[in-house]
Amino acid sequence: MLVHPWDAATDEDEGWAFVRSQGFGQLVVPGGRDLPVVVPTQYVAGDRADVWLHLARPNPVWAAIDERPVAVLAVAGDWAYIPSAWKAIGDEDPRLGIPTTYYAAVQLVCDVEVVDDDDGKLEILRRQLAAYEPDLGAADPAVHLRRLSGIRGLRLTAREMTAKFKYGGNVDAAHRAAVAERLAARNGPGDAAALSHLRF
Repeated sequence: MLVHPWDAATDEDEGWAFVRSQGFGQLVVPGGRDLPVVVPTQYVAGDRADVWLHLARPNPVWAAIDERPVAVLAVAGDWAYIPSAWKAIGDEDPRLGIPTTYYAAVQLVCDVEVVDDDDGKLEILRRQLAAYEPDLGAADPAVHLRRLSGIRGLRLTAREMTAKFKYGGNVDAAHRAAVAERLAARNGPGDAAALSHLRF
């Protein structure tokens, strides 16, 4: 992923905060095939380095992991389309503006550990329930002990992060402010999230 200096995360904490806030991404496992296996998946991320998830046992990703236990977790979100006219201020011709998309993306290169024991899988399921249903009173996953054989867990340990926050960092504050004003007025899907990333 190309990351210009003006799009770079301020530090890894910013990247990890984004990964935790999204909770859904693409798990990409190279294996030994011509094409990688790509699995859209929910996950739970810790404070640093660790990510946990579970997948169905018939998933084709397991053969790829057996061949090569590394993966990229690709997470993207908080995106908003910026029309060409929005990029013009003052006397600038709005027809000559250059459209773009604002977005955040983080890619984690991870070592992969398969979790097959019941205790380990229950720990992953409990982490997920605690993250996504903290106050809904869901039963402990142990009540579904017979069904655990249908899933396998994964622990990803990140060893490298590439983070991109593409929110107009290549233009001056006046142009970013004009886009921010229009994002607030449009208030479409993703606009508030994009607005929260703008730096002045």
